[in-house]
Amino acid sequence: MFDPHTLTILSLGFVLGLRHALDADHLAALSTVLAERPTVQASTAIGFFWGLGHTLMLLCVGTLLLALNLTIPDRLATLFEFAVGVMLVVLGLSLARRIYREQWHLHTHEHDGRPHVHLHSHHLQPDHAHGHWYQGSLRPLLIGMAHGLAGSAALMLIVLSTVTGIGQGIGYIVVFGVGSILGMVGVGAVLSLPVVYSVTVGPRAYWMVQGLACLASIGLGLLMMVRIGLGGGWS
Repeated sequence: MFDPHTLTILSLGFVLGLRHALDADHLAALSTVLAERPTVQASTAIGFFWGLGHTLMLLCVGTLLLALNLTIPDRLATLFEFAVGVMLVVLGLSLARRIYREQWHLHTHEHDGRPHVHLHSHHLQPDHAHGHWYQGSLRPLLIGMAHGLAGSAALMLIVLSTVTGIGQGIGYIVVFGVGSILGMVGVGAVLSLPVVYSVTVGPRAYWMVQGLACLASIGLGLLMMVRIGLGGGWS
């Protein structure tokens, strides 16, 4: 059905897609979303929609570039990468704001007729139902699309240097995308474990996991922006 060269290229694309899911910026972005959804089922769904958005963007951009025989200019590719850094900072700050304003707050009740104040989270209470796993899928889908746009330049350099036609190029992008989807589902499941465990331990442990996700996302985003700025990426 496929010649050995095509099979080799498609297999390489699939493996690279799996590996691509482990990139640091992907993990940082995913962790900020997973920290808000402390179940394995929700986390794997988030990983799936992230990978789906990533694949859809790569497929759209890649098909257009292959059809027109174009490449993405270096300056535009750098701009996309810088935008991902900004997005990571925004995601980290958004999670921090959610922790401060929506999840954790002072709660007053009475013990033996005396008022008592403590830190309280409605998300950790059994009488507050959490949304279904498919709710909130638009956010990871859009985040995945942003990462797909940022990574499209590097991917197209690989595609153009290995494929012999537009059909083979699209096939490469598809299997790369499938690999990245499977990789992100696996990553989502693994990253959800400390979040789920922290919920069973107690509020303070859950807050620490969320705080680490905030710091990782903000720190990596700032590092990306500084690296691009100091590296003269705009020239």
